[in-house]
Amino acid sequence: MEQKEFPHLRLYVLGGIVLLVLFIYLGVLYDTQINDHEDYLAQSIRTITQPETVEGSRGIVTDCNGQVLVSNRSTYSLTFSSSLLKEGEDMNQAVLRLTELCQDRGVDWVDNLPVSSTAPFSYTLDNLDSIQQGRFLTYLLSLDAVTEPLGTYLLTHPALLEEEEDDGTVTNPAEAILSDATLTDQQKAAQLPELLPSAALTEQLLEDIGISAHTLIELMREDFDLPVTFSLNQARMVLGVRYELELRSLMPKIPSYVMSEDVDTAFVSLLSDGNFSGAKVSSSSVREYQTSYAAHILGYTAGIQSDDDMEALTAQGYNLDDKIGRSGVEAAFEDYLRGRDGVRIVSTNSDGKVTGEYYQKAPEPGNTVELTIDLDFQAAVEDALAKTVERMNADDARQGKEVIRGAGVAVLDVDNAAVLALASYPTYDLSTYLQDATKLNQDPTAPLYNRATQGRYAPGSTFKPLMAVAALEEGAVTLTETIRDTGIWYYPETVAGTGSWSWKCWNRAGHGLVNVVEAIKVSCNVFFYEMAYRLGIETMNEYALAFGLGESTGIEIGDSPGILAGPAEREAKGEAWYGGDTITAGIGQSDNLFTPLQLANYIATLVNGGNHYEVHLLKAVKSYDNSQVLAVGGGEPLNTIHISDSTLSAVKEGMHELTTTGSLAGYFKSCVVDAGAKTGTAQISADTTNNGVFVCFAPYDDPEIALAMVIEKGGSGSALASTAVEILNAYFSADEIGTAVIGEHQLLQ
Repeated sequence: MEQKEFPHLRLYVLGGIVLLVLFIYLGVLYDTQINDHEDYLAQSIRTITQPETVEGSRGIVTDCNGQVLVSNRSTYSLTFSSSLLKEGEDMNQAVLRLTELCQDRGVDWVDNLPVSSTAPFSYTLDNLDSIQQGRFLTYLLSLDAVTEPLGTYLLTHPALLEEEEDDGTVTNPAEAILSDATLTDQQKAAQLPELLPSAALTEQLLEDIGISAHTLIELMREDFDLPVTFSLNQARMVLGVRYELELRSLMPKIPSYVMSEDVDTAFVSLLSDGNFSGAKVSSSSVREYQTSYAAHILGYTAGIQSDDDMEALTAQGYNLDDKIGRSGVEAAFEDYLRGRDGVRIVSTNSDGKVTGEYYQKAPEPGNTVELTIDLDFQAAVEDALAKTVERMNADDARQGKEVIRGAGVAVLDVDNAAVLALASYPTYDLSTYLQDATKLNQDPTAPLYNRATQGRYAPGSTFKPLMAVAALEEGAVTLTETIRDTGIWYYPETVAGTGSWSWKCWNRAGHGLVNVVEAIKVSCNVFFYEMAYRLGIETMNEYALAFGLGESTGIEIGDSPGILAGPAEREAKGEAWYGGDTITAGIGQSDNLFTPLQLANYIATLVNGGNHYEVHLLKAVKSYDNSQVLAVGGGEPLNTIHISDSTLSAVKEGMHELTTTGSLAGYFKSCVVDAGAKTGTAQISADTTNNGVFVCFAPYDDPEIALAMVIEKGGSGSALASTAVEILNAYFSADEIGTAVIGEHQLLQ
């Protein structure tokens, strides 16, 4: 009987345990929901889960051999957000603690408030760019203490509101307000400040309305409710941050405020002790330049600005705090290089500390852009160019003269117009560009100006090989015809009542009888005056355009189209074109202005037999993991110029004789490869040293590269010959003297 009751006992025990657990659970639930409800509710409110953008790293840039030119370096960025403050904590105190830490540790932070950083205060408006000046005006207009006296002042100084239109006419948008008889002076004054152009905001204007720098600081202290215990210098530090935060509330399209970029790990560790509420550290990356060369090619990145097309950028997936390519390769290949940001969900507790995170969307790195340049060769070209210009400058200095010179070189692959090197002097350092931008922009030598792609120069006699091609192919001259050069050429047609028009050869004694080959070799002006007369400007320009002169080369980083002399150009300026203009255009003068890159592509087109390609810097675009080739540079010729074998041979021969038996023979004795060349002297003015222009190709038998160089105030083209030889020697190896070069060049070490 006892054995039969035992199972029932088990059931009773089990039921008792279940009831006990249930009572405990109900007790805990009651305690949580009733007794501790307020505490848990407060904590849940302060536990915030929010999305956070995770930067997709930008793609790297390499040279043609895979050598990295631009990469990324992992870093940390410091931001400040009121949302991360502890409950009840004063923002001003939090900002002061953080800025004082930055000051103690030598960490610079972004502060564009145009007031000196220490008392006694003064305005620093001259340090602002146009965008920053506009932002400062926006903030000032948010202060009643500023807008009221400003409106009263503008009422009596309406000229400050004038705007100049694109056509030069001056208008005043305030005229309608000022002439409205239904408005009182007070009502007019209230509307006028909004019409003030940011460029009109000057220190003098602010002083005139009674808002000195010190007064502004006091107004801002009141506006942001700073404690009276803050010293003037402490207040100025805090106000700089408060100003940046306030701008973002007034102008939502401004990128989010990043106090400091690229802070080190030691500083980050100091922020983790909990005494710097409101501070947030985010991992990111900054562009790191692995070379000091190729600055004009590579370009730089910078943040999105208020005058960018925000709507378009947002539609493309950009965030307002993203950095985008602003120049060079960084801008040209932005779509390939930009990374795609990811989204991370981050939760924080009541103390503002991160309690958890996970990726909602993983970031995607940008692609790898491989360029056609070889870094070692690029460096050799830049160094050779700099050495030559600095030697010329030193020579002038010894004579008590100070001459500002610039220079540009372009070297192209003859077979496809790929850029092998592109150099501009003077240059700059991309790694410090953002810090040096103001200084660089004010530098009279214009180091930011890419003379190789943007500089426009008269080609001088380097235009003569093109003229020879046109004359031979059009039947204006034969290979055997000779023209007598007596040192002067007379225009066959005269106008009644006037004397004969005449032009001199650079060799006043003349060159005697010369054929086309000899005319190129000795650069006979008279011969080419005659060719220009026989061809006419229309035919000359047909050939010039076919060779790519007077129009963009198509290079991805952009270039100047130059100017092609002719009636159309003159007509656009409201001027006439005369027969004599055609004659001077035939020797590369008149209005002709071309870039070194255009000249190099013209020579490349000539010596490859007439195939005119679009210039390109891109070798290939590869996915970040190198698993896919997404794009390749180059393509089919844009057009093909008919150049007979006999014409090509004659023109090349004339350029070759210049380097072997002509005036450049002494320079080219040291060249490791047989080459053809042509010099040019571009006249500027009677009292200014001429520009030196130089073009060449190599090897002579089987051309591989074409080079064009311009040195401003270089004197003559022959002065550039030794530099060209140095560049050729850097490209070709010494054991290839007199031989055709194989497809892939070899660099001298």
